Amino acid sequence: MEKLLNEYREQQCAKIDENLKIVRERINEAAIKSGRTAEDIRLMVVTKTIEPCFINHVIDNSGVTLIGENRVQELLSKKPKLHLDDVEVHLIGHLQTNKVRQVVGEVSTIQSVDRLKVAKEISKQSQKQGITTNVLIEVNIGGEESKFGTTIENAPDLCYQISELPNIKVQGLMTIPPICDDEKVLRQHFSDMKKLFIDIEYKKIDNIYMKILSMGMSSDYYEAILEGANLVRIGSSIFGARQY
Repeated sequence: MEKLLNEYREQQCAKIDENLKIVRERINEAAIKSGRTAEDIRLMVVTKTIEPCFINHVIDNSGVTLIGENRVQELLSKKPKLHLDDVEVHLIGHLQTNKVRQVVGEVSTIQSVDRLKVAKEISKQSQKQGITTNVLIEVNIGGEESKFGTTIENAPDLCYQISELPNIKVQGLMTIPPICDDEKVLRQHFSDMKKLFIDIEYKKIDNIYMKILSMGMSSDYYEAILEGANLVRIGSSIFGARQY
């Protein structure tokens, strides 16, 4: 049984290596088309539902330095088993206020801050620990009722409000666009995010730093890079379809 398990893991790791190679090639191609280089685009490997052995494989063998988890409980259960020296961990899923205490101090960045109440709690818990927590503002670029995120119109005001809080630092924006088969429409969503990113940067708000534009996942990272993303969040294109 153990032999079969080892063979399965070896086969999966080989597939992961090949997938990761393809993803990096496409990132490089899109970066060049956008007037940049692959070094300008940070690859986040999304590890939702993935076993620690496969996460450690990409960390140990493929130079992965950034992983993202969606759920606080899954993150906390996996973290002790992961090889995280020199690896950043971000929370990218929706964060409830009552989960903030558990995650502050466990990740370097929370990418899914979409309301002042959550930001205040992050600030409060960070103060208690004597740390500063980096966050991104999540924007619901398509205005979908089914998705979390502040509106594109309210994002600047939210930045102003968060800028006054201690022990929390806004480092950029994140979005998940609507599922769309029309490349032109999809790229317009990403373009709108880039414009918002630049607009907030030009406002020169104290404690607000537009360094990270996190947009693009397995199905649309190529288009996101073409429109200015500098961090892409990729899971299934590396690990294969998720097993729930």
